[in-house]
Amino acid sequence: MNTYKSKLQLNLKKALWTLRKVEELIEQDAYCADIAHQVNATMWLLQSLNRELLKNHLSCCGSNKLTHNHPEKDEFIEELVRTWDVATRK
Repeated sequence: MNTYKSKLQLNLKKALWTLRKVEELIEQDAYCADIAHQVNATMWLLQSLNRELLKNHLSCCGSNKLTHNHPEKDEFIEELVRTWDVATRK
């Protein structure tokens, strides 16, 4: 398995673990700040996973479509902008 895929899977497993922890904390009526901390950790892991996906997408798909006069260049740029907008939405 390549390191890219391993890194994605590790971040996903960590995010799933922290989500289960959030669920447990809510069921236990834990301190709100503790729950919020776990939610933030999960979001950070998912954002990290998303950054790796986007980085890979740019390097494998984007490099060809952006450097050559590719017929899908404009479409690819629009796709990246939409993805960026969703990723950075607050």
